[in-house]
Amino acid sequence: MSPLEPVDDRLQQAMKRVLLATVPGMLVLFWLFGWGVLINLLLACGSALAVEAAVLRLRRYPIKPALSDGSALVSATLLALALPPYCPWWLTVSAAAFAMFFGKHLYGGVGKNPFNPAMLGFALVLVCFPRQMTHWPTSHGMNLAAGLQQIFGFNFSGAEQPDAWVTATALDSLRINKSLTMDELFAGNPAFGHVGGKGVEWVNLAFLAGGAFLLQQRVFSWHAPAGMLGSLFVISLLCWNGSGSDSHGSPLFHLLTGASMLGAFFIVTEPVSGAKSPKARLMFGVGVGLLTYLIRTWGGYPDGVAFAVLLMNLCVPALERLAAAQPEPRTP
Repeated sequence: MSPLEPVDDRLQQAMKRVLLATVPGMLVLFWLFGWGVLINLLLACGSALAVEAAVLRLRRYPIKPALSDGSALVSATLLALALPPYCPWWLTVSAAAFAMFFGKHLYGGVGKNPFNPAMLGFALVLVCFPRQMTHWPTSHGMNLAAGLQQIFGFNFSGAEQPDAWVTATALDSLRINKSLTMDELFAGNPAFGHVGGKGVEWVNLAFLAGGAFLLQQRVFSWHAPAGMLGSLFVISLLCWNGSGSDSHGSPLFHLLTGASMLGAFFIVTEPVSGAKSPKARLMFGVGVGLLTYLIRTWGGYPDGVAFAVLLMNLCVPALERLAAAQPEPRTP
């Protein structure tokens, strides 16, 4: 859709449903980590809308119709939910601005981006600022004053010191583990919960509920989510060797830790940068799941969803040709 064309009502309705589906995960994140989640959302959404308006003005396109389609808000929301709460304000602003400019408008705007904008912005700050991107707060996060101090550098008397709130994630702890068994990690490491990351298990279940709502509303088909979660389950099952110190985690651990459900239902289902045909969507999801596990286990970053999605975005034309070349099953 060109910014000169009228806003597609179907696109608007789909974006509204996606935003609504993120609410359960957003609420669980807020319960776990506090005000940083909402501040991230405000910064990302404000920056994304400002950059989109500025680019549209430079291109002499009408601003209001393009801003009202909801696509910028969806990309900014997904980006904010993936970023660590209480990361510096400039990191969130930079990620959102990069996502809108280089991930969307550089290629012509809505409907023309070859890469997922939210994951492009996330990958930029992960590569450029790895230390800030690994600073996740412990459960229940900070109070508002401490959160503002951490994000903006404000100095409030009596505010908690940021270092007291920072901890390694379960995926990061597992990746660097050399001697402890899985049982010892779950028993002694505060980042581990019952079967996955502490608290993050509930976040993933909340995003699963939101994804189920979108499936019920037929916002997207089941192919890409099933491909991603299925391949992630299978490869983690094949590579799982129990509770040994060299274990890479159980299938349930990988499904309920990190950005697995957010990626499966809100990222790989992005209609523009993802595959179009059902077979290609399934293969796209399978590729994202496999790459996510490989990056988590043997790569340099604890969670590989963003890089997996961007790599598979490059493969979409080949997947579409491969899907078209396969004969359709005969009906008896």
